[in-house]
Amino acid sequence: MKLVIIFGPQAVGKMTVGQELAKITDLKLFHNHMTIDLVSPFFSYGTPVGKRLVRLFRQHIFEEVANSDMAGLIFTYTWAFNQQSDWDYIDSVRQIFESKGAAVIFVELESTLEARLERNKSPNRLEHKPTKRNVERSERDLLNSAENKRQNSREGELAAEFYIRIDNTHIAPGQVAATIKAAFAL
Repeated sequence: MKLVIIFGPQAVGKMTVGQELAKITDLKLFHNHMTIDLVSPFFSYGTPVGKRLVRLFRQHIFEEVANSDMAGLIFTYTWAFNQQSDWDYIDSVRQIFESKGAAVIFVELESTLEARLERNKSPNRLEHKPTKRNVERSERDLLNSAENKRQNSREGELAAEFYIRIDNTHIAPGQVAATIKAAFAL
């Protein structure tokens, strides 16, 4: 089994690359907004109860997948490298899968802010992420996060056996997915 964690800033293309990777592998996509958008009609993700419920749903899904005979999972995440809680969270997810013998693969995407602002309005993003449909609010959140959270790692900061960093500013999602598949024999 494999867990592929695709991470990077908001609107960098994590879900879209994950969709393309799921098409060419036996891995299932679990993008981060699947739980956020499930909980948000009841509790905002920004509230303690909203965050707790999102974590709870994810935790149970991770555990069930890790205990299954599935080929693996693609999970997308916006990792704030300047927040220890995000490091701890990713480590807890990694441990769930590694404890069952799974390989954990880290795929970091980076892109220019201009490209991300454009992608923030893409039909695919808006279709699959209801909480992003207020584009003005979503763009403000993206810009605020870009200013206050470090969403890409520093050179050598992430010491992982299976890791790749891809600047996908000018690379189509299908090509990025093919690169990931080839790099890790998925």
